[in-house]
Amino acid sequence: MKFLFVEDNAVNRRVVGEMLKAGGIEMEEAEDGCLGLTKIEENNFDLVLMDLRMPRMDGLTAIRRIRARRDAKADLPIIVITADNTANMRADCVAAGANDIIEKPISMPVLFDAISRIIASGYGGEATLV
Repeated sequence: MKFLFVEDNAVNRRVVGEMLKAGGIEMEEAEDGCLGLTKIEENNFDLVLMDLRMPRMDGLTAIRRIRARRDAKADLPIIVITADNTANMRADCVAAGANDIIEKPISMPVLFDAISRIIASGYGGEATLV
């Protein structure tokens, strides 16, 4: 499996990258929504992890642009990872098209539970977690 983590904080990218690596998942990174959209255009990912607050393009805008695509990448599963867990933000994430939302600080069990829910929902076909 190959994931994209769109997050402006290098430490968060490194921590999540190590968690995913331990689970047998390859991760690419992008520092903001603009770079994330470019990587999605140029590569095939199984899932996107998306921060919300980033320079140049925030996560909600990036999610809306992914969902507006006119190809199979519009259905790419997206898990929002955010420190803002207000009811309004959760509603905004769902309205934008996020499949799941998890809170920072990120823990490995919570991250892999969210990934497992997406796989169990039928996405990924043969995809399994190590």
